[in-house]
Amino acid sequence: MVTSSPPVPAPIARLRAKLLTALAGDPTGMAPYVRAIAEGDDGGYFVENGPAWTVHAGMGTLVAGIRALLLQALHPGALAGVHDWSRYREDPIGRLTGTVRWVITLTYGSRTQADAETARVGRFHQRVRGTYVGGDGDARGYTAEDRDLVRWVHIAFTDAFLRSHQAYGGPIPGGADAYVADWATAGRLMRLPDPPLTEAALRAELEGFLDRGELRRDERVDDVVRFLRKPPFTGLMGVAYRVLFAAAVATFPPRVRKMLGIRRSWLPVKTATRLILRITERALGSGPRAQDMARLRLRRLGL
Repeated sequence: MVTSSPPVPAPIARLRAKLLTALAGDPTGMAPYVRAIAEGDDGGYFVENGPAWTVHAGMGTLVAGIRALLLQALHPGALAGVHDWSRYREDPIGRLTGTVRWVITLTYGSRTQADAETARVGRFHQRVRGTYVGGDGDARGYTAEDRDLVRWVHIAFTDAFLRSHQAYGGPIPGGADAYVADWATAGRLMRLPDPPLTEAALRAELEGFLDRGELRRDERVDDVVRFLRKPPFTGLMGVAYRVLFAAAVATFPPRVRKMLGIRRSWLPVKTATRLILRITERALGSGPRAQDMARLRLRRLGL
């Protein structure tokens, strides 16, 4: 006799729907672009169960997203692009969903799908241009395609996802160097010719931005920090988010925390974060995910 699975408690079901709406743009997690990952005629840019697959499937990504936004904000050019062209205040979920779509499609989609998604992002970036005051106090023009800005965004993203997984995830196949080298493919897709390939090189490039004075804190940075500290989430989502924000802050070195004007919480953040991530993992359940769609494509192709 077949027995049915016990029903999911209503609070967990509601949390799951909210999480999946934020992450995939769909309360079931199966937005059209996620379903499309099962299609395509090649294996994609990243190996199954390799470094990028492992890190981007981990619950630490929930911390990494916050960390990446905080770190990216320190570059006045990158922040000008967000401030002038993004609707992150009016539609924070929409902006998050757009970023997640790019990450998921590149990581798990076919090369054709990844190239199309990169082109979609590139078409938007062609319109993003303006001026900003650099860390040296001089005004300068920018476009979203400037190599220096693309390099900074790639470094901030890679560092955020690596550090968050190291703090709150499991082992990475091949270690940290393997992830940095693996995700360098995303940098090259964004026309960055020489992204860092090792953890040491990644750290050196980040330190270089700091040492050269290219990063700065100003009222715009403070505004972003205030918004990210208390976004418009309520209930369980609000409580969980506050823990994840503290978790992101805890992964920064003191030099970066000082520049952002934020302090590490005195509460047991690591323990609370692991609890929240376990609850989140349960809420997301065992339904199909992007990597499951990718495996369907790989098996169909005999890969």
